[in-house]
Amino acid sequence: MRITPIAIVLLTLSETLALAQANRPNWVGTWAAAPIGNAVNLGQPSPANTTFRNIVHISLGGDAVRVRLTNEFGKDQLIVANAHLALSAGNGAIQPNTDHALTFGGQPQVLIPAGGMIFSDPVSMHAGALSDLVVSVYIPEQHIEQTTCHPLAQSTNYVASGDDTAAAILPAPRPFFQWCFVKGVDVSVANVAPAAIVAFGDSITDGAKSTRDTNHRWPDILAQRLLANKKTANVSVLNLGISGNRILHDKAGPNAIARFDRDVLAQSGVKYLILFEGINDIGHSAKPNDPTDVITSQELILAFSQMAMRAHEHGIKVYGATIAPYAGAGYASEAGEQIRQAVNTWIRTSGTFDAVIDFDKITRDPNNPSTYSPAVDSGDHLHPNDAGYKTMGDAIDLSLFQ
Repeated sequence: MRITPIAIVLLTLSETLALAQANRPNWVGTWAAAPIGNAVNLGQPSPANTTFRNIVHISLGGDAVRVRLTNEFGKDQLIVANAHLALSAGNGAIQPNTDHALTFGGQPQVLIPAGGMIFSDPVSMHAGALSDLVVSVYIPEQHIEQTTCHPLAQSTNYVASGDDTAAAILPAPRPFFQWCFVKGVDVSVANVAPAAIVAFGDSITDGAKSTRDTNHRWPDILAQRLLANKKTANVSVLNLGISGNRILHDKAGPNAIARFDRDVLAQSGVKYLILFEGINDIGHSAKPNDPTDVITSQELILAFSQMAMRAHEHGIKVYGATIAPYAGAGYASEAGEQIRQAVNTWIRTSGTFDAVIDFDKITRDPNNPSTYSPAVDSGDHLHPNDAGYKTMGDAIDLSLFQ
């Protein structure tokens, strides 16, 4: 059959579009943190004219990297005058010949509006899986009423006066245990279809009571196992836990419903979601300092349903994690335990989730199911110890991510 010139043009456009799609970078999140707002009060050191050197432990490796900076909780525009990316040499130093100046639309300086985030231009560099990167951000003199930081990094980061973003070793650094003005790191992965898991939760996901600088949170353990398994070696893990966070009420940072879009749906390459939250709602509801803190199991169940529905509408598989035991914790009560049991029964039986990860069963004392097993308890009866986090990460079925 004779092909008309119009058909030839259409075929050529189709091939061009297919080629462009094939050559698009396969960006996927490899590290992320959920920040909150921190008011700068009178008498505090100013965050301006300061280099924030953030040490981040990535999950999946790649040959191109981009960084997401954030001013989500700033009340004014934020000027970033300089930012650099490098491989970590430990103790805040960078490996020789690995420093890269970040640009934004080709420029070293960027203005981030209040409430906004921005990606850097891609950097061609090899970042190995499970390696530590250094993201140095210089904030020049300006009015800053509120910073945007993740408060419990469980990682030693550093601050220094002036612009030391390119320094191999920071002069007179001060240790700092937050991640500031950096929201995430993406890598581009060639020849495979990468995918990201978002671990969405509170302090037990954030890694409270784990040993600092050891990357021993349960999402870290999961990331190690995924990489070691050939069938899941293209899957990253993003930790979007916030210590003290609640599902329905603001406490530590915005509630889970309010932050869901930017902390889950906006992540690059997210294909899976682990929902593991609710114990702070339960604890504060059963022993409220404020009557408006009171919630019911039905309200929590509706919130879980809403988050699962929204993720499913974006093609994300959702795994519900049961709420871990907490008897003996400071805000434990019998009324709260009844809510926990009701919500856990619903998570296991409702069919809302694509699968269930039973952290309750994994961590509880079989002789006293409302408490942690002594082997996994950090001592506060609310957070696991390092062994407990490993138990949790090791118990997750990797076939969920194939």
